[in-house]
Amino acid sequence: MNPSRPPSLDAMLGLVASDMNAVNQVILARMQSEIPLIPELAGHLIAGGGKRMRPMLTLASARLLDYTGSRHHKLAAAVEFIHTATLLHDDVVDGSGMRRGRRTANIIWGNPASVLVGDFLFSRSFELMVEEGSLKVLRILSNASAVIAEGEVNQLTAQRRIDLGEDRYLEIIGAKTAALFAAACRIAAVVAERDETAELALDSYGRNLGIAFQLVDDAIDYASDGATMGKDAGDDFRDGKVTLPVILAYARGSESEKAFWREAIAGHRVSDEDLAHATQLLRDSGAIADTMARARLYGQRAIDAIGGFHASAAKAAMVEAVEFAVARAY
Repeated sequence: MNPSRPPSLDAMLGLVASDMNAVNQVILARMQSEIPLIPELAGHLIAGGGKRMRPMLTLASARLLDYTGSRHHKLAAAVEFIHTATLLHDDVVDGSGMRRGRRTANIIWGNPASVLVGDFLFSRSFELMVEEGSLKVLRILSNASAVIAEGEVNQLTAQRRIDLGEDRYLEIIGAKTAALFAAACRIAAVVAERDETAELALDSYGRNLGIAFQLVDDAIDYASDGATMGKDAGDDFRDGKVTLPVILAYARGSESEKAFWREAIAGHRVSDEDLAHATQLLRDSGAIADTMARARLYGQRAIDAIGGFHASAAKAAMVEAVEFAVARAY
């Protein structure tokens, strides 16, 4: 990688551009319905400027394995539909008003429509998997879907729990974020008919990248503005989400600081001044810096996981994608 420029997804985008065009055609075709609200609402989110990170990982992983077929196009679209469905449902659960810098579907069309269109996209994803015809792929992606839902429920029951431990937090993000990253990469090895060693290497790459990605998100919820995040800065704080920065700051805090965190996470400190105070505590305690350091650790694990594959443009792009994920906060 050129050290004079910051890491980006450009190499990966260039690598998979033609494949991604095919995937986008599948996505556009399969989100259609005779019920106009479905493509209208789905299109709002799908066309909303997302990076398509997860399907891109499926395509890049296939390139890493020198796969030259097209079986992975429908599967990459299925991965994006699973992700989009979970976003629609998440925004309802969280009562979110912004995503990727735009109003969320639930704010525009209401919660019932968002939930039902999410269900439609889940169903479409399973149609695509079945059409592809691999039971192994179906098993990997259906398992990931179940694990994501478990992670969301786990997070829901952990909400406003200041005593949430680091282990349970990592369990939550491992399920709700990293599971789909892992599955998106792993299915490429199945399609390319590679052995389990390749499958597990790609699974590990995706899983560790997913954890790093989420840790960075949790850090920059406090460390940046809404324009950087594409959502309202401080959403996690106001929602009472106990993320790693908060866990670390609470553990290191004085009695008065611990009391502040207990009140804040319980929902009694939600003003802009409270958010500013929380952010200052996170900085002073080193919690944000340490969360970023942890993200870099998981990022390095992701890079190491694909170390055994031969040098190629795909491998270089996948390494840079990890570096990009971790560098987003700077």
